[in-house]
Amino acid sequence: MPIAEEAYEAGIAMMYQNVDVPEVRARYGGGYVGANLYPQGRALGEEAIRRFGLVAGDKAIVFGAWEEEGRVWRELGTADVFEEAGMEVIKIVGEPEWAADPNLQIPTITAAVLANPDLKVIVTSGGQMLGAIPLFMETVGKEPGEIINIGFDTSPAVIEAFRSGYVQLTADQQPFLQGYLPILSLCGTLVYGFSPLNVDTGAGFVDETNYEQVADLAIAGYR
Repeated sequence: MPIAEEAYEAGIAMMYQNVDVPEVRARYGGGYVGANLYPQGRALGEEAIRRFGLVAGDKAIVFGAWEEEGRVWRELGTADVFEEAGMEVIKIVGEPEWAADPNLQIPTITAAVLANPDLKVIVTSGGQMLGAIPLFMETVGKEPGEIINIGFDTSPAVIEAFRSGYVQLTADQQPFLQGYLPILSLCGTLVYGFSPLNVDTGAGFVDETNYEQVADLAIAGYR
């Protein structure tokens, strides 16, 4: 018997964090605390257009797991917004091993940037690659801000990338809320009979003006 079904039969409250399971929740109940991925990706694209004045005809590279539909919702949301605005979107498949060693991405991103000298913006698919943006840009001889670099999540490396001026915007999932709110929700359900919480934690942005406010939290999360 699946864990969710066992919990349902036993009348145990269920909460999910970071990765939603809508079909399971619809069947067995429970709440979700985490980013709603496709809306988060769209919000990043909309914010980038507004903030950086991107227009029809501008060229963007969007990295993502394009061969795996379930793993590319955030990046798809951003790409869709760009395409709806008339921008040219180049989708490049991100390899799984890049997350463990972003240096492996250097040949791909170097070739892509050199092949598109009029490139306006790069969207990376996770904090590991976003944090390596200074290395990538230095490799192709780009100065901070010459190409707009945006993406998802924060980390110590992403904070340093903001400090160096190579990263301009990221959509944060607020992982501390993902850890705290499910426990709070379970307590409320078990003690008071409250309905489970459903909280979208992916609605905020970190940029060049506020990254120092979250720097300590980003660093503490990797200790």
